[in-house]
Amino acid sequence: MKRKIYTLLLVFCLLLPEGAESQEASVNFGYKHSKIKYAGRIDYSSKESADLLWSGSSIKFNFTGESVATLMHDHNDKNYYNLILDEDSIIIFNPGAEKKYYTLVEDLSPGEHSLEIFKRTEWGAGKTSFYEFIIQGKRVKLLKAPKVQKRKIEFYGNSITAGYGNEDMEADRPDSTFTNNYKSYAAITARHFNAEYSCIAKGGIGIMLSWFDFIMPQLYDRFSPLEDAQQWNFKQYKPQVVVINLFQNDSWLVNKPERKEFKDVFGDTPPDERFIIEAYKAFVSQVRGKYPKANIICALGSMDATKVGAPWPGYVQSAVDELNDEQLHTLFFPYKETPGHPKVHEHEVMANQLIRFIDENIKW
Repeated sequence: MKRKIYTLLLVFCLLLPEGAESQEASVNFGYKHSKIKYAGRIDYSSKESADLLWSGSSIKFNFTGESVATLMHDHNDKNYYNLILDEDSIIIFNPGAEKKYYTLVEDLSPGEHSLEIFKRTEWGAGKTSFYEFIIQGKRVKLLKAPKVQKRKIEFYGNSITAGYGNEDMEADRPDSTFTNNYKSYAAITARHFNAEYSCIAKGGIGIMLSWFDFIMPQLYDRFSPLEDAQQWNFKQYKPQVVVINLFQNDSWLVNKPERKEFKDVFGDTPPDERFIIEAYKAFVSQVRGKYPKANIICALGSMDATKVGAPWPGYVQSAVDELNDEQLHTLFFPYKETPGHPKVHEHEVMANQLIRFIDENIKW
């Protein structure tokens, strides 16, 4: 089976009614079509396209035909996607910055196929707009939408949860080529449980301080991270399990009084233990307010915030104890004892620990 990508498709398509089939034809369907399954927080506010920003956001549909193309625009030319064909074949796709038709897969065998377009990179790489899709070949048909799973899980995290640099085995380079959220502990866990997956993650972000001038409590409830008006409707997605893995960046920045972010929040005086605990409690309470019935796992690790002797697991544990909520849990991933961000094999270790914890403590 041959699969080709990065090819401009010149489309002269015969529009067919929804679900129509022909011997030699094309089926064109827009981003709003009911047989497309989206996952993650998708931004439809332009009313022209489905815009993907957050790590792990995806588009999936089932079809018969020989090739699939999409009209799309990757606004910053920095995003990478996994094209997952028939659940078992993954192609890395980096669209250009030009708005045009791109062939995603072609020369497919006869029969039914599925295609998932999964965002590897985090929202710092910019958004990608998808306008429409085209299936071509013999006996073309858009099939029933993929099943929506009953289980749902959501993650709030930093670069660890985003999967930053997890495929860079030589260093910890910022090139988004090496970031693959699909192989993060978060996505691995979601797939293990056949759960719908939502990931709200940004490298460098914290609860009190980030390596920039916004923090997770300011944007956890948005479609588009830096647009105040883009509020997410939490009624659209109700996870049974929520995982919060934050404080790694805070653990560094509270020791950097020279930085603007520190001065803006604390002036010249570092926060004491009580301030840190209260900040964590406040964010968890915000999330609890959105999901009153969810089990919330307050996690930390596997970078140096959980190394032996670090106070940060204690801060998280104290906050959870003080909230006195039976559906709050703590989970600490041990310090991985290696430099840089976790690599794929270290994400697998984290996923296995989280999976065991969920199996032992939570009923979906």
